[in-house]
Amino acid sequence: MSGPPGRPERLNLLTKALSDAGVLRLRDAAALLNVSQMTVRRDIAANANRFAYLGGHILRADDWGAGVGYRLEQEQDKFASAKAAACAKAAALIAERDTIFIDCGTTMPHLANLVPSDADVTVVCYSLNIAQIVSHKPKVRLVLLGGAYHPSSATFSSQQALDALGAIGVNKAFLSAGGIERTRGASCWNFHEVPIKQKAMSVAVERHLVVDSSKIGKVSAAFFAALEDFDSILTETPTLAL
Repeated sequence: MSGPPGRPERLNLLTKALSDAGVLRLRDAAALLNVSQMTVRRDIAANANRFAYLGGHILRADDWGAGVGYRLEQEQDKFASAKAAACAKAAALIAERDTIFIDCGTTMPHLANLVPSDADVTVVCYSLNIAQIVSHKPKVRLVLLGGAYHPSSATFSSQQALDALGAIGVNKAFLSAGGIERTRGASCWNFHEVPIKQKAMSVAVERHLVVDSSKIGKVSAAFFAALEDFDSILTETPTLAL
């Protein structure tokens, strides 16, 4: 009986699997290679020029550099204090035993960080950067919706994700946007995000738009909701002036 593959063969197998799938969960990679998760993590750490590891998932380093590393890291520090202040208002709405949906983007990690680690809360998301934060909160349940991976926004999309979200009872959905405008509503940059945003809004009891004031008056490419579809629009400012 042959044993587990050596490191060169493991790296080649992992490269092929990522070329086919785009992203792999750590445990799936370990099963594929017939080695421990720790061995896979050592291989990744020793080959940072080929692989990246984020929130329990493995990516090709080129995907991280050209997609997530470029878009999210470029945007995440812009208006950071305003984003944090808007998310503080959103976090104040979270109650024990809530099931909340947290959208993607560079604003929402501030909200994910504010979810108490010891809260009896379930977080539903479709973004790796949100999942990475929530996964370190020991008492918070995490539901990560999967599908095809989009490196530019670190998100997943699939019909299965929409179906799964439709079966979840969401108390509060917290949505992000690339722009909000009085007559053009809430919009984002990526068209693949629209169906999941709209599904989250359709199943949630409450719908809250969380944006910093730099988004006011802006229109992005993909419309997803009229402003009157939200129960509240939360920004860092005391009042909202569109």
